[in-house]
Amino acid sequence: MTPILAFDIETVPDVNGIRLLYDLPASLPDDEVVLFAQQKRRAQNGSDFMQHHLHQVVAISCCMRWGQDKIHVGTIGEMHDSEEVMIAKFFDLIETHTPQLVSWNGGGFDLPVLHYRSLIHGIAAARYWDTGEGDFGDSRDFKWNNYISRYHNRHCDLMDLLALYQPRASVPLDDMAKLCGFPGKLGMDGGKVWEAFHAGRLKDIRDYCETDAANTYLMYLRFRLMSGALDADEYEVEIKRLKNYLADQAKDKPHWAEFTRAWRQAV
Repeated sequence: MTPILAFDIETVPDVNGIRLLYDLPASLPDDEVVLFAQQKRRAQNGSDFMQHHLHQVVAISCCMRWGQDKIHVGTIGEMHDSEEVMIAKFFDLIETHTPQLVSWNGGGFDLPVLHYRSLIHGIAAARYWDTGEGDFGDSRDFKWNNYISRYHNRHCDLMDLLALYQPRASVPLDDMAKLCGFPGKLGMDGGKVWEAFHAGRLKDIRDYCETDAANTYLMYLRFRLMSGALDADEYEVEIKRLKNYLADQAKDKPHWAEFTRAWRQAV
């Protein structure tokens, strides 16, 4: 089977980048730097959400399904890894496996952020950027189906696809996951990540990101059932595969214990 890589990223405002662009003094505390940038952003467009290039990636989590029966959910890299190392490892994963990428709003947020941050760090990702002119044995196939072109499907942005590429029809992952009987978000959301990061709770952010990746993979399984790529029996096998894997992980990882409890209650 083609490996499947459902992914999610978590970000915080890029304090160093904001200091540089606005010539802010090094003595200004990080939280005040962020507050300054948010106020400027709010004055521009009514929202304090930073532009894509000013998001620092602090976690990239994946649910990967490959081989006959292999599945793994985790966060790329170690707690102490830099943003550059994390992003490079993510693209190395694509280089190694050429997976089916799956996201929820990955085309609108996650991937553009990774593009800009890769440009800043000078990260090479030849397989990911291949549009048919690369040096890989199957590069010609990438002319007609690659990760970059909007209507190609090596990257499936479920939110975009289900909304027929109409922003006004887009809906939150959390809502759809819960409506489909999956756990949805637990304990944190994107709006709380900066607060948690500033408080030194990086592990909580990584755990939260992993549950988002699992929810995204579950939604992709439901989509494959709906689209006919899986029949009902195959779908149940894949659901049970993830459920059994997470039940085993829950023995010593509290966020998966909470996730599996919520899943039982939702069914």
